[in-house]
Amino acid sequence: MKKLDRDGYAELRPGLQFEFRIQAQLGASIEQGTWEERRRRIIPILGGTVEGERFKGVVLPGGADWQSIRLSDGVAEIYARYTLRHEDGSIVGVTNPGVRRGPPDVVARLAAGEMVDPSSYYFRTTPRFDVGPGPHQWLADNAFICVGKRWPDAVEIDFYRVL
Repeated sequence: MKKLDRDGYAELRPGLQFEFRIQAQLGASIEQGTWEERRRRIIPILGGTVEGERFKGVVLPGGADWQSIRLSDGVAEIYARYTLRHEDGSIVGVTNPGVRRGPPDVVARLAAGEMVDPSSYYFRTTPRFDVGPGPHQWLADNAFICVGKRWPDAVEIDFYRVL
């Protein structure tokens, strides 16, 4: 069997392409309680906007972010589910798990609902899209990474397509 010579083959490194930004209004958190060393809460998504070249529309009310926050270090494991409506009327379901972490004082300020500089914490998610055949199928056919910013009553999430 001939051994494959790897010289001359291009190294593949992913790139990122900004696609759109979601700005979503959030409701007051619903505290579930604490068990298994985690504080659990649900944060309702009240609605919002989606702005990008290839996708523009609204975030429909009725979604939520289920969070599990480790008591030991304040790391929030995020599991958000919500629905987008493109300006052409297409409906897109989004499942967006992720993680938010930072220094203890920053995490405490976020938990208290204060304005916090987003560069002082890490907030990343990896969305999947549920969309029917048609002009928005590209959402389901690609991988994405998001960078989030948490405000006292809102969240801003930038969606990047992995190239």
